[in-house]
Amino acid sequence: MSEVGTAAEAVNELSDRFWDGLLDLSPVSATLLGYEQGLDRMDDPGPDGRARARALYTATLSAADAIEAHAAASGGLPTEERITLDTMRVICGIELEQQSQRIDRLKVVDQMDGPQTMLPLLAAFQPTETPQQFEAFLARLADYPRYMAANAELVREGLAGGLTAASIVTERVISQLQRLLAIPDEQSPVVTACRTPTPADRERLVQAVGKYVRPADRAFLESLLGAYRAASRREPGLCSAPNGDAIYKTQIRAWTSLDIDAGELHQIGLDELASIEEERRVIARELGFGDDTVAARKALTSAPGATPTSVEELLERVRGQIGRAMDAAPRYFGTLPKSACEVRPVEEYKEADAPAAYYYPPAVDGSRPGIYFVNTFDLPSRSYVSLATMTFHEAVPGHHFQIALQTEHPSLNSFRRLGARMAGMAYVEGWGLYSERLADELGLFLDAGERFGMLDGQAHRAARLVVDTGIHAFAWSREQSVAKLLEAGLTDTEASIETDRYICLPAQALTYKVGQREIERLRREVTAALGSRFDIRAFHDALLGHGTLPLATLARELPGWLGVGQG
Repeated sequence: MSEVGTAAEAVNELSDRFWDGLLDLSPVSATLLGYEQGLDRMDDPGPDGRARARALYTATLSAADAIEAHAAASGGLPTEERITLDTMRVICGIELEQQSQRIDRLKVVDQMDGPQTMLPLLAAFQPTETPQQFEAFLARLADYPRYMAANAELVREGLAGGLTAASIVTERVISQLQRLLAIPDEQSPVVTACRTPTPADRERLVQAVGKYVRPADRAFLESLLGAYRAASRREPGLCSAPNGDAIYKTQIRAWTSLDIDAGELHQIGLDELASIEEERRVIARELGFGDDTVAARKALTSAPGATPTSVEELLERVRGQIGRAMDAAPRYFGTLPKSACEVRPVEEYKEADAPAAYYYPPAVDGSRPGIYFVNTFDLPSRSYVSLATMTFHEAVPGHHFQIALQTEHPSLNSFRRLGARMAGMAYVEGWGLYSERLADELGLFLDAGERFGMLDGQAHRAARLVVDTGIHAFAWSREQSVAKLLEAGLTDTEASIETDRYICLPAQALTYKVGQREIERLRREVTAALGSRFDIRAFHDALLGHGTLPLATLARELPGWLGVGQG
């Protein structure tokens, strides 16, 4: 075997070890991805788990350095292995930096993805139909008190060190736990979502919820009341936390994979908002409202039939949008996912705190389709004006295409197919937002209202650059953020939920526009370089054909895949 071949093999062996290590560290993630390992245990957020994670990241970086040095002396690495090494480096570097800042003490209080949300999610995704599978799930429930006790200890450490959640986040988590604890054991989301082998097993499950889950959740709730609640930050931004500026800088890099100044992002958001508003004025004029985009939106959202009258009506509308997008996709894509995209409503227990929609990828083995969750809470606020662009972002051709194609890729190793999203979500969310504009190119919006909704969606993501940096770098209040989002076109309900999401997840909101702008820049660059040879299907296949990438890696590699600079 050649020296290059040996180095490539070493990269893939390292990535396999790294991926196995990550799955061992997080059996919950393994289950959500469709793996059968670790079905009987929860993650370990305590000192031992952190030490194992630190050892994995440190060893992987050291091994990557050795492989790269060897490969440099023998002609370099092939493209895919070079990408794999890049991606592992980005993940390990960010994770070690976050560990040093003890971001876990902050993230443990989280209404979006906090520890209190894990069991209901696992109940919906973990296989429990056979006796063996069900016993594993019961063992996982028995492990839940240990898991929640470790998380309660993180709460206490955060309080002792002064790194507490923002008050609004603490209040939302407290309310969420109180709602969960108010549900009778037999109606628990863990019970209702789980598929038990027999009726007798269902009764055993109810008993396990009462024995393990309810006391653990109650103890975690107790850790948030009293001193922690009182010490939660009244100013919502990270700039009000100890070492907050450095933590926010790390979070920007963790979510986007780039070093970008918060002030620069803030200005980009303002500039984009102004540009999008001009596009909205064009539609407002066509509708007879002159430059009054607020009046145009009000007319569109209050027109007869502009909001759903039932949950099922809303879900059927979404299914029709997905079908329309799938019919049009072959014009712009050479490769389509094999997995279907199923539509489900967000679970009742968390719908009040959840975003308008989100996507879960298909199982690795194809046993579960991609799932598009649509929030049906407060139906009168769920305008059809904004629904279509959300579907094209979250489902087809957005996250379902990107993530399903990555999961189904025939030659990428498991780490690249399933773990590369850890390298920064700007590629993933950038593709989703790019897909909204792409849907317009494909003619998927049925009327001026849906196109206006698309522009509102673009404005929303531009406003995210403004408000996320405003909150966490420039000490904006919650009220300032809500006002800016209302100005961008969100409803009162959306503006409140979204603001609290940005407070809870610093820098996550930056990924959309940062990634979209980079994809659009690369498309312009490749189009100019290839001229008449440019093929949009080839561009999209190349863009989605290597899995999730750090943005710097994408910018370096994509032109060459399409023949830029060749002949």
